[in-house]
Order: sequence, then structure tokens, then C-alpha cells
Amino acid sequence: MTASPLLHDESEYDEPAPHLDSTAYLMNRISTQLTSQLSLVRLDGRRRSGPPALVVVAHGSRDPRALSTVRTLLDRVREQRPGLPVHLGHIELNEPLLTDTLADLDAHGTTDAVLVPLLLARGYHVRRDIPEMAAGARLRARVAAPLGPHPLLVETLYTRLLEAGWTTRMTPQERRTSAVVLAAAGSRDPDSAVDTNRTAALLAKRLGVPVVAAYASTAAPTVPDALRALAARGRDRVAVASYFTAPGRFATECAQAAPWLASAPLGTHPAMASLLLHRYDQALGASGSINAA
Repeated sequence: MTASPLLHDESEYDEPAPHLDSTAYLMNRISTQLTSQLSLVRLDGRRRSGPPALVVVAHGSRDPRALSTVRTLLDRVREQRPGLPVHLGHIELNEPLLTDTLADLDAHGTTDAVLVPLLLARGYHVRRDIPEMAAGARLRARVAAPLGPHPLLVETLYTRLLEAGWTTRMTPQERRTSAVVLAAAGSRDPDSAVDTNRTAALLAKRLGVPVVAAYASTAAPTVPDALRALAARGRDRVAVASYFTAPGRFATECAQAAPWLASAPLGTHPAMASLLLHRYDQALGASGSINAA
């Protein structure tokens, strides 16, 4: 299984290459080839058609830009790993629904799938909805971790801020008055806030200014409340970093509240495709792609 382009494990270069004629090397080659062949055989003796399917599980949105963005992101995933079957399923609002995608895969002979949530933190959908849909499928469906928190998300957020006009060269005065609001959807699940706050801390370390997590709904503080609190501390040069996977109502409302600049959603950045593949590999127990966050 090949690692995606943005994911490298430097430890693979630490050890010297084995001697080509060594017994250990030859045994390792034989073991690797045998393992590869056995992975294509099911327990009932039938040959698998290939690697488990990757099913990206999106929430769904009434905004047509969201579906277009997700489909383009899936194309990026296919480009990074040719030959891997990549499919889309939604929790609600858009077709295909996840249940329909799993049923269609089963009808066409797929026996294994890995469901990777296109979600940025833990919450009800990750904890309940997706596992229940997976349990109801006839094929074997493993559920991967949500995308966040992870350094690749921070890399994407950083890039989007630069695109929006954020500058890395600030005077001391500018740095003292600058901050970022990390605008997320919000959830009643306390683990979701833990994950989002961890991303905010990682982004703050990258930017060198305070980053406050705030929410479009359900959780506190709201984006306007976070902006007012920062202004009261003398931080009025504030950017809103869009912590949404795709355009939609929440992303638009949060951007409109920005007193200075607002970044675009994470979207189709190559790091997002790499992270989807990393979560897929993690769910399969693959090693060597990247250390887990």
C-alpha cells in the first residue's frame, strides 16, 4: 500500500539498506510477497477484487457548492492513490446516502470498505450515526477516525489564511493586536470541543498569535462573542479561519462576521486528500505513512 505524496515517515531512512544476498533480506521479501497475496484472499477462499473500498462520509449540505467541493476532493484522493476504489456517502441532505452507497457496493461484489468521516472532530455523527450505518451493512465496514485534530489540517488552515491576506511579517505592534478565531460548526459533544481546541492550539503555535475556537451553532462561544472578547483584550486585528470542509451557510455567516479578513474553507487542498488516505491506512492498521496525531 503506497503512502500518499504529502505523508512521509523519515524513520524509513534511518537504517542502512540490507545486503541483497542476505538470508534475512530474502526471507523478508518472501514474507512480504506472501502477505500481499494472502490479503487478496477472503476467509471463504474467494479472491478479493482488490483493496478495501474507501468510502468518504460527508455530512451533506443544501448548498450545491458543498457537493461540488467534496466530489473534487475525491478526485484528488484518486489522483494520489490510483487503483484505490473511492466512493462517497452522505449522512443526510445529499445523495448518495451512506446506506445506499454501502448497499450498492455490496450488490456489486465489494466485501470490505473503510468509512472515513469527512468531519473535523468527534461528535454524535462519528460516535453514533456512522457506526450504526456501518453495522447495518452486509459488507465488512470499518469506521476510521475523524480528520481532526491533525497537523495536516493546521497546514491547510495556514495556507488558506495566507491566501486570504494573512502576513507572516508583522511589526511588534501588529502582533500584539492580532489574533485568529477558528470558526467551527459546533457540537453538544464535549469531545468535539476538545478536538477543536487542540487544533486551535496547534494553529496558534504555527502563527505566533492567539487562536480562539468559536462556533456557528450549538456550542459556545459564538464567533461574534469570541470577536468581542478579543477586542476587549486589545486584539482588533482579527482573522476568521474557516474550519469547515466546504462552503455552506455556516461558513458564509462566520466569514461575514470577520472584522478584518476571513479564509476560505479547507476544501480541496492536497493535504486534505492526504489526510483522508492517512485515516484510511490507520483503519487498516497500516504503518509507516505518518505518525498519528
